[in-house]
Amino acid sequence: MISYKVKADKLRYSRQIALPEIGKEGQLKILNSKVLVIGCGALGSMVAMQIAGAGVGTIGIADYDTVDLSNLQRQFFYTTSEAGISKAGLLRQKINNLNPGVKVILYNKIITSRIGAEMFPEFDFIVDATDNPESKRMIGEMAASCRKPCCIGGVKGFEGQVMTFMPDDPRFEDFFGEADGEGFLPCSIGGVFGPAAALCASIQASEVIKCIIEKGEILSGKIFMFNLLDNTFRLFRIN
Repeated sequence: MISYKVKADKLRYSRQIALPEIGKEGQLKILNSKVLVIGCGALGSMVAMQIAGAGVGTIGIADYDTVDLSNLQRQFFYTTSEAGISKAGLLRQKINNLNPGVKVILYNKIITSRIGAEMFPEFDFIVDATDNPESKRMIGEMAASCRKPCCIGGVKGFEGQVMTFMPDDPRFEDFFGEADGEGFLPCSIGGVFGPAAALCASIQASEVIKCIIEKGEILSGKIFMFNLLDNTFRLFRIN
């Protein structure tokens, strides 16, 4: 069980503790939580940095890709000089620089069903930040089988979507079906508006924190969709 180690900890999180919905008790829950973020691109890097700033005690980050110049329009924590370097390794450095109190577990590999079955039980919450529907289906299935809450996000163009699945909720394929190509296109194929990815990731990070502190309403059994081109925001129930 983690407690406030030094006076600096209370100062670091003072603006968050000042929120009545969080307070000292909620902050201690955050400090003692373990979150796995799969994908270190536009969504995953932003989610990881936001929850690290919030004080999530242990963050697992999983990605096997390297930084490409085409990423930098929407992946704001990497730099031009870091092109060709492992995203997961770089992100661990960024998290450590932001908040040295966070333990970062690095998985520089593709997450398969077998690997997921070993990893997921070690965490309290799973964040899907991958860029293809098949990975999202697999991650949703593994989270459900391990009885772990999971937040799935996706972006395409100016649009974004976020869904949070508790263990007994409908899964990704219940909404999008099982045919290949359903859901949002991978970033490598379709264009992506940087602010749309940032907004999507921020909603995912919010879902993580709300679930940890058990306050507010999460997107369980719902899908939140937005389009920044025409400023439409919609919430659909899926159960």
